[in-house]
Amino acid sequence: MITFVFAKRNAKEISRDKISLIFGIVFPVILLLLLSFIQSNIPGDEGPFAIEKLAPGMAIFGLSFISLFSGLLISKDRNSSFMMRLMSSPMKAKDFILGYILPLIPMALLESIGCFVCALFLGLQWNISILYAIIASLPAALLFIGIGLLCGSLFNEKQVGGACGALLTNVSAWLSGIWFDVALVGGWFETIANLLPFVHAVNVGKLIIAHDYTSVIPELLWVIGYAIVIIMIAIYVFMKKTQK
Repeated sequence: MITFVFAKRNAKEISRDKISLIFGIVFPVILLLLLSFIQSNIPGDEGPFAIEKLAPGMAIFGLSFISLFSGLLISKDRNSSFMMRLMSSPMKAKDFILGYILPLIPMALLESIGCFVCALFLGLQWNISILYAIIASLPAALLFIGIGLLCGSLFNEKQVGGACGALLTNVSAWLSGIWFDVALVGGWFETIANLLPFVHAVNVGKLIIAHDYTSVIPELLWVIGYAIVIIMIAIYVFMKKTQK
């Protein structure tokens, strides 16, 4: 119950920053519209920004903004007297992290839903696989939330803005195969991309939309593994930082 009360407080804190909240949800949709217009001017049905491939990728890219929210939220609390008061409560480190994660999950789902709804108007055919793709984006959402919590536990607000706002969004964009197939670049670039979870998170959505369900599990397990490790590290680092 204490964790849910803490999560409710965090949800109110997130809702106060309406401009950033709207930007995090609307910006991926704007990019989806822009790239779809570019695709419409390319002859033929296939292209770099075909809606069946672009929509799942953009839904994952939008989740990178969730890291900024989680990172800023925890860094503000950690560097204020509010955290000192919370430390006198019976809450443990995992309760704090769970309290930060819970209010961000609906936001992540809303972002994914917004991308796929927009994609429907741009030519994506409706079927049950879209719902599956939205549900399958949850491990990726937890991954990005965990990255934000880890950065918020390590850095101050300004540093979190640089790590999650600039660095992470660019890394996740270029190494996830959203704009192009990483195999086209090949070499060390493809190797690094395949070692990181971002390209696998995008592949999950693409494979589900393509109804290739047998290939989804290996990609999804890669993302889940990263999410678990990152969140566990975030809990450990948060505990050490708050003890200091």
